[in-house]
Amino acid sequence: MSSSSQTNAATEPSLAPSTRVLRQFRVVFNSVKTHFRQVEREAGVGGAQLWALSVIDRRPGIGVTELARELDIHQSTASNLIKSLVERRLVATSREGTDRRSVSLRIQPAGADVLRSAPLPFAGVLPDALSALDAETLARLEQDLGKLIALLEADESSANVMLSQM
Repeated sequence: MSSSSQTNAATEPSLAPSTRVLRQFRVVFNSVKTHFRQVEREAGVGGAQLWALSVIDRRPGIGVTELARELDIHQSTASNLIKSLVERRLVATSREGTDRRSVSLRIQPAGADVLRSAPLPFAGVLPDALSALDAETLARLEQDLGKLIALLEADESSANVMLSQM
């Protein structure tokens, strides 16, 4: 089914508004899932790993805390991502500078190969699409999704868990 027919099915006027919105959520989540599958198939890594690799490539020597901040995830999640990337020899760690406790991250040739084979956007389709929206639209989305989250009585601590890790 093409995206235009999905959109038409999601916004079909004869459906209840809640059903149309539910269908829109399905379109969004299925788009995200499809991208993650494509990343896994073409690059051989998960979406979160790919995003982390791209940040490390762009910022050689970045530390785990800075990486977690840039990916907007918990530091323990970033540490687990790094552990996996190091085990696969995609990233190397080293202790640099005066504070020998902090670890610097650098992409390895195999990691650069992964980035060359991976589909864009590295951060994922949803963060990419959200960053393309204007401030007014984002403000409305934030407010409206806040209302939905409140009705769901959702655990907001999951806000720092990447969709690719769910």
